[in-house]
Amino acid sequence: MDTLPKEVFEIDDVKAWKSVWISVTSYALGLFMIAKAPWYLLPLAWAWTGTAVTGFFVIGHDCAHKSFSKNKLVEDIVGTLAFLPLVYPYEPWRFKHDRHHAKTNMLVHDTAWQPVPPEEFDSSPVLRKAIIFGYGPIRPWLSIAHWVNWHFNLRKFRPSEVNKVKISLACVFAFMAVGWPLIIYKVGILGWVKFWLMPWLGYHFWMSTFTMVHHTAPHIPFKPADEWNAAQAQLNGTVHCDYPSWIEILCHDINVHIPHHISPRIPSYNLRAAHQSIQENWGKHTNLATWNWRLMKTIMTVCHVYDKEENYIPFDRLAPEESQPITFLKKAMPDYAA
Repeated sequence: MDTLPKEVFEIDDVKAWKSVWISVTSYALGLFMIAKAPWYLLPLAWAWTGTAVTGFFVIGHDCAHKSFSKNKLVEDIVGTLAFLPLVYPYEPWRFKHDRHHAKTNMLVHDTAWQPVPPEEFDSSPVLRKAIIFGYGPIRPWLSIAHWVNWHFNLRKFRPSEVNKVKISLACVFAFMAVGWPLIIYKVGILGWVKFWLMPWLGYHFWMSTFTMVHHTAPHIPFKPADEWNAAQAQLNGTVHCDYPSWIEILCHDINVHIPHHISPRIPSYNLRAAHQSIQENWGKHTNLATWNWRLMKTIMTVCHVYDKEENYIPFDRLAPEESQPITFLKKAMPDYAA
């Protein structure tokens, strides 16, 4: 971290609020597109709007890391509001995400993606089928399960965290109790699906995809606590992935992820400068990728069950007769790397 220029840690209010303006206007444009698009163009409008609302998450993400504003109250308010359209409770996510940074790629303790434990995979035929389907075809939306499982159960939080968690949950439930009926009142149930649910599913596609690509590859190991090394996990266990430029703009460079794990205090608008510095000084230790079909196919068909020697063992090697979803993905997904 000492090799990073000091200026990459500086908070710039103009740039921070510019990111808010980009997200608000791009989301508003998306809603306009949904309202005006003929049915056959709705998938494009949903893809744009789901990507735009992912920018709200990244703004809240900066707030949680104290890299949005020098005013903590402003960060808490902006972070909470940014998460509301996603019905994501801000404080519960912040507490769990801090543990992800503290325990990146540590078996059991990392609160983001984990390899499937062998004992869990072998525990029951029903659970095994669910795991194969979840880590296979629906993996790009599995963040929905993470959202439900990690953020709404008070017993998952320390006593010192519970009061803030309750406030965030109250905000989310208030949004659902007021916002959803208003949407339904104005445009009906189908309108709620059209204007809220489909962009929300688009957001979860990116939530799953970004977090999956950030730390998942056949050569990146997860380590038990007694073998884990923080520096190796943050630098060698994190992936920088290039996406189409419009996605990177709408999502405020969340894909420029290595500097974020070196120091979460770097604002999103300074990540590229920090990444350039890391490449100049530590480039040979970093993982660089391009988002394409081959990358996604590898993660979805290979990176499954934990193995100390190989890092991952694919489902179809352990249970070939039950791995039809993985066989389907191998046949159906293109292998393009361009």
